[in-house]
Amino acid sequence: MDIRLNDVLVLKKSHPCGSAEWEVLRVGADLRLKCRGCEHMVMLPRVSVEKNIKKIIRSGENDG
Repeated sequence: MDIRLNDVLVLKKSHPCGSAEWEVLRVGADLRLKCRGCEHMVMLPRVSVEKNIKKIIRSGENDG
C-alpha cells in the first residue's frame, strides 16, 4: 500500500478523543501517526495500520 509522509489516514476505529483521522509523520516498517483531534502520537506496525485504513487523503494531491 502506498502510504506517504504527511498523508492523512482515516481509520476504521476512532481514537478515544473521537477523531478517526491520523497524520503520517514517519514511514517505514513502523508508522508514526499523529491524531488530528488531540495531537497524540503513536508508533504502530505498518501491517496493523494497513488493515485498518478506510481512506487515504493525500497531502499534495493537486501539486504539480
